[in-house]
Amino acid sequence: MSDSKIITNAPAPEGIQGEGFFAGKLSDVVGMARANSLWPLPFATSCCGIEFMATMASHYDVARFGSERMSFSPRQADMLLVMGTIAKKMAPILRQVYEQMAEPRWVISVGACACSGGIFDTYSVLQGIDKIIPVDVYVPGCPPRPEQILDGIMRLQDLVRSESVRRRSSPEYTELLASYNIK
Repeated sequence: MSDSKIITNAPAPEGIQGEGFFAGKLSDVVGMARANSLWPLPFATSCCGIEFMATMASHYDVARFGSERMSFSPRQADMLLVMGTIAKKMAPILRQVYEQMAEPRWVISVGACACSGGIFDTYSVLQGIDKIIPVDVYVPGCPPRPEQILDGIMRLQDLVRSESVRRRSSPEYTELLASYNIK
């Protein structure tokens, strides 16, 4: 092959392109790299976890979106997927897992139970994980189909791609974490 071509899955950000060079904003390139290499940490407790397993399987293949490496260590993940019913006794553990994740970190709430408590309007079930940690994307359904989970991941990729590199050190973000009593 005499003429080499770069094959990418993601479109190049706005910039000046030519043979052998590309000029653009660093924040756009960093956003594109972050969006296409999200390492998920599944926190699955019920039937939504089974749907997520189907999403990871070959038929739906979440690896197409750069998320093929499941991380079961919070220190090596940047996308927390909370799936299923979260009991109030589990809330401190979920919060601890979130706090152990390095910045930048994003959260997807998968299923009716994680989003709002679902059909379990009882004293022991947390009525939405957004009571204890900030959520970036909500995926509704009981349980949501794998296509919906993939759509949630793609929406998070759009958010990450357009996020400023300095957002995490902004006063607004610090205020958001302070409202959850997270340092």
